[in-house]
Formats: sequence, structure tokens, C-alpha cells
Amino acid sequence: MCRNIKTLFNFDPPASEAEIRASALQFVRKLSGFNQPSKANEAAFDRAVDGVAAVARELLGSLVTAAQPRDRAVEAAKARDRAARRFGAAAGA
Repeated sequence: MCRNIKTLFNFDPPASEAEIRASALQFVRKLSGFNQPSKANEAAFDRAVDGVAAVARELLGSLVTAAQPRDRAVEAAKARDRAARRFGAAAGA
């Protein structure tokens, strides 16, 4: 699993277009093995990012849950705490 891809469903406020696009970019980078594609592959790479973002948008719009929306600040604090426990106190700074 790509650690840079964040959960986007069931947050208040909902995931922004920028967050969806960033996750799509990370996913395509992981699949392709390219951090930055060559000029020859740039168009295909960009189409893939656009396609993944569109599917992600559709998925997020289609999902339903009875759970209360999560708070971004609380989830970020939990992630920092996990990182500090895993990598030491400097990781959360």
C-alpha cells in the first residue's frame, strides 16, 4: 500500500478536488514506477491521473455510511502519534 495515499471518505468537510488529485497522482506514480514521467510518457501518465481521479470522485460520491464523519484534525493527530511511536519523537515534529 502506498503510504502517501490518505483515506478520503467520510470526512467533514468532504475531500477536496486537490486531495483527490493528489491521491490519484500517488497511485499512478506507484503503478508506473515513475515519480516524474519522461516527455514520451507524460501524456499517458496525465491521462491515467485524470482517469483515476475521476473514478475516485465517483466512488467517494457513491459510498454511504451511517458512521459520523471523521474530524481531519483528530485524524492528523492520531497519525502524528502513530508516527512518533513508530519512528521516535522527532517523526511527529
